[in-house]
Amino acid sequence: MRYTDLKLIVEEGKSIFIETLGCQMNIVDSEVVVSIMKEHGYGYTSDIKSADIILLNTCSIRDNAEHKIWHKIKEYQHFRKKNKKLKIGVIGCMAERLKSRLLEEGGNVDIVVGPDGYRSLPALMGSVLGGKKEVNVELSVEETYAEITPVRLDANGVAAFVAIMRGCNNLCSYCVVPFTRGVERSRNPYTIISEVEELIKDGYKEVTLLGQNVNSFKWNDERGDVTFPKLLAMVAELSPSFRVRFSTSHPKDLSDELITVIASHHNICKSIHLPVQSGSSRVLKLMNRKYDIEWYMERMYAIKAAMPECAITTDIIAGFCGESEEDHQQTLAVMREVGYSAAFMYKYSDRPGTRAHRSMEDDVDDDIKTRRVNEVIELQNHLSLEHNKLDIGHVFEVLIENSSKRNSSESFGRTSHNKAVVFPSEGHKNGEFVNVKILECSSATLKGVLVD
Repeated sequence: MRYTDLKLIVEEGKSIFIETLGCQMNIVDSEVVVSIMKEHGYGYTSDIKSADIILLNTCSIRDNAEHKIWHKIKEYQHFRKKNKKLKIGVIGCMAERLKSRLLEEGGNVDIVVGPDGYRSLPALMGSVLGGKKEVNVELSVEETYAEITPVRLDANGVAAFVAIMRGCNNLCSYCVVPFTRGVERSRNPYTIISEVEELIKDGYKEVTLLGQNVNSFKWNDERGDVTFPKLLAMVAELSPSFRVRFSTSHPKDLSDELITVIASHHNICKSIHLPVQSGSSRVLKLMNRKYDIEWYMERMYAIKAAMPECAITTDIIAGFCGESEEDHQQTLAVMREVGYSAAFMYKYSDRPGTRAHRSMEDDVDDDIKTRRVNEVIELQNHLSLEHNKLDIGHVFEVLIENSSKRNSSESFGRTSHNKAVVFPSEGHKNGEFVNVKILECSSATLKGVLVD
């Protein structure tokens, strides 16, 4: 789970503290909120104790997300003891589902706004400061916040996120995203290009293009069609020294054209996150993933044929409805065959509002889920270690992102393959590209030394 405090101080206006729970898309949304509120004279602080307004930007993907929200809101009540006028709001994906409890059942929350309602925040906040409670959780079929330039909140100014689309049409049976973020809609690609150009002008060295399913990006106007492969090439060609990443891809839409674009541009990072979720075609059908494992593996072989060095990461759900031991073993087999460099691994959690919740039985005992996810984690730790061992003795270009948290004399950065590298700084600064020879590794990190 990632947490980001937003900081922007102005001399006049109420001071707002925002805490972000969840994924990269939520971080982008918080940056959009900052931009909108800044335009209306609000100030922002990273010091929660000095805030007049606290906003919690929420995630709804996992079942423990709701517990985190209530825990955070309870924490925030302590600040009301010192500031009786403090206002508390919940924004983001969990807003719609929890709105009644938050506003009407003792939630001690003053404002609730969904991910498509951020433009209404200034007006609603004015009403809240006047003593009312407000809510806007309506979903949109058009809103992309395309013309809003997010206020960049990362401290190092090296890497940024740019949302290229919102929503999702895939309707995987376990997923709440279509119900919390609405239908899929793509941004005008020329606003994306302008945003990335500004990043380059401001000295950023890397961008990650974000969407629930970036592969399905599409735009059409009088200038013609723009698909995701074309957009990716357009961004990569803005500057040969500017790194480009993207997330997340859906296997059903991973085209040969996209693979060719990645392979043919050296500054498009050779790392693809391609969620498999299960190695069983039977379970994938129950999940409504719209591909079988044969299709997925064919895509794997196509990637490796074009880019043998490409690192593949994935998502895996253990214990989905009806998953048998044979299905679980098929997942382990796919992991071994692909040799993922890393993975996000979870026990299945039933999410209210999804098709699985409405029409499927969550029939895998929790102790079995726990065993299976632990076996997945154990195998992935082994695969990650073996994958990293292959890098020992090789030299990689690394973009320095920050100082190492454990040792201030060391730098932290990432390779094109999205692998974390720690090495002696030797006077080099954040935002520099350096060559690092790898000497040792763990399953999560490479360690090395600078070379010419």
